[in-house]
Order: sequence, then C-alpha cells, then structure tokens
Amino acid sequence: MRWVYLILVALLILLQYPLWFGKGGWLKVWDLAGKVEEQKRLNQKTQMRNAVLDAEVRDLKQGVDAAEERARSELGMVKRNEIFFQIVNENPVSSVTAAGDVNLP
Repeated sequence: MRWVYLILVALLILLQYPLWFGKGGWLKVWDLAGKVEEQKRLNQKTQMRNAVLDAEVRDLKQGVDAAEERARSELGMVKRNEIFFQIVNENPVSSVTAAGDVNLP
C-alpha cells in the first residue's frame, strides 16, 4: 500500500512540473506580465513625448509666431527696423539669462 502512495505522489509531481516550470508555466507568465507592464509604461512616456513634438511641429507649420520666437530666443535674431537693447547686470555674483534661469559663477 505504501508503494501506491509513493507512485501517486510521483505522478502528482510529474504532472505539476510543466505547470510551474514548463514552456507556458506560471513562472514565465508572471515574468512576462512584468515585462508587459514595463513596456506599457515606456509606451505611455513615448506617446506623451510624441504628442508634444507633434504639437510643436503643427505650431511651426501653421504659425509664424513660434518660428519667430525660436529665432529670437535661440538664434538672437531681430526684425528689420527693430532696436535691440541688451541690459548688462553689473552685479558679478549672479546673472539672469533670457529664460529666467539664474547663473551663479
């Protein structure tokens, strides 16, 4: 009778092995579920970045104001018949850039 129990336990273990460690076992399913969640987060970040870039491209294609603003801020350009004034801060401790950031020496 003892042999029957041992054989049944061995069969139970053999049947459980593919469930836990096989090709479609629970451990692999849990691992893949984690990878799927990580990829979803990455996709969401990428979609948000793409939406910002798309809005910027549409703005540059449709409006002149965005191109003018970029030319002024990034390239330092001015319009014709426009007078440019540059205010130099005499305080050497800190200076304020055009973007409003404070630069300390």
